[in-house]
Amino acid sequence: MFDTVRDDLRTTLDEIRAAGLHKPERVISTPQSATVEVTQGGRPGEVLNFCANNYLGLADHPEVIAAAHEALDRWGYGMASVRFICGTQEVHKELEARLAAFLGQEDTILYSSCFDANGGVFETLLGAEDAVISDALNHASIIDGIRLSKARRFRYANRDLADLETQLKEANAGGARRKLIVTDGVFSMDGYVAPLAEICDLADRYDAMVMVDDSHATGFVGAGGRGTAELHGVMDRVDIITGTLGKALGGASGGFAAARAEIVALLRQRSRPYLFSNTLAPVIAAASLKVLDLLESADDLRVRLAENTALFRSRMTEAGFDILPGDHAIAPVMIGDASEAARMAELLLERGVYVIGFSYPVVPQDKARIRVQLSAAHSTEDVNRAVDAFIAARAELAG
Repeated sequence: MFDTVRDDLRTTLDEIRAAGLHKPERVISTPQSATVEVTQGGRPGEVLNFCANNYLGLADHPEVIAAAHEALDRWGYGMASVRFICGTQEVHKELEARLAAFLGQEDTILYSSCFDANGGVFETLLGAEDAVISDALNHASIIDGIRLSKARRFRYANRDLADLETQLKEANAGGARRKLIVTDGVFSMDGYVAPLAEICDLADRYDAMVMVDDSHATGFVGAGGRGTAELHGVMDRVDIITGTLGKALGGASGGFAAARAEIVALLRQRSRPYLFSNTLAPVIAAASLKVLDLLESADDLRVRLAENTALFRSRMTEAGFDILPGDHAIAPVMIGDASEAARMAELLLERGVYVIGFSYPVVPQDKARIRVQLSAAHSTEDVNRAVDAFIAARAELAG
């Protein structure tokens, strides 16, 4: 049987390559950091890393690593179980309480990933008599999570409040019992921030709940790094915040849903990714507690990230590059043509700057881009070197 399937799969893979959509994996031989060493799939040697979600540079922070070593000795390697059987340790409960307090929510539930958190919310909270109203550019995990529920599905154009209100009216007209508006806090391909204050206003007007996936904001957006809800002054008006421990908060893995107490309580009883997946490794939970200590004790990492972001965006704009507006550490350099974006990324790698070109279907047709991600671990010299490499690569492309 597989011989027939094999031919079909090979044809599909050939089509992906022919369309310029193949995603090679570059292998690195160093810890995740502002500088990494590439050993396979590109220019060998040390390169500047401008494509990781390591926003605060904590993936190899010495205090985080030390906390992980200590936790490995104290708590062991893994739980080999799910939470409700024998998979809950004190460190898991402590992290849930700390995250809830940090995000201004009543409780938090940990998941293996934010993909699982988003996969476990909708089916648990919403039934066929309910409605979910989702931003058109929401993350794939939200889209997949919504598909698992029986709720009626409404979609509004990205950050379009008029369209959101239209969908809320339609949900009301259909007699929806519960309504849940869901949006990314920061849209990962654009670096755009959702207008949460206005979304909360509409939620109040139409008696809807609000859910935000803040994976690209938790830890560094907002005055205290508490995310887009803090940035917009609506921490007490957002009902559910999902997020990840795998980006700014240490960069390992794991996710969470922070929410009203009753929501979290029901998720513990009914959320399938929680009930049927092994517990988050205790070493990650303990290291995440150290990350929260660092975030709450000083703002130096957030300040440095903001400075690096401003420098990169201003220099690239002055050099004539098309960067989507904003001040987020995601700084998309718009190229347009997919093959040109891929070629630009290769030329940058040759010049010691590791970035990735994104094209359809990850982004719309003819909207290919190189998504640059700044980190607090980058030095001013690193940022300037990256900009200089972009300028040189563009010149070579122009031929």
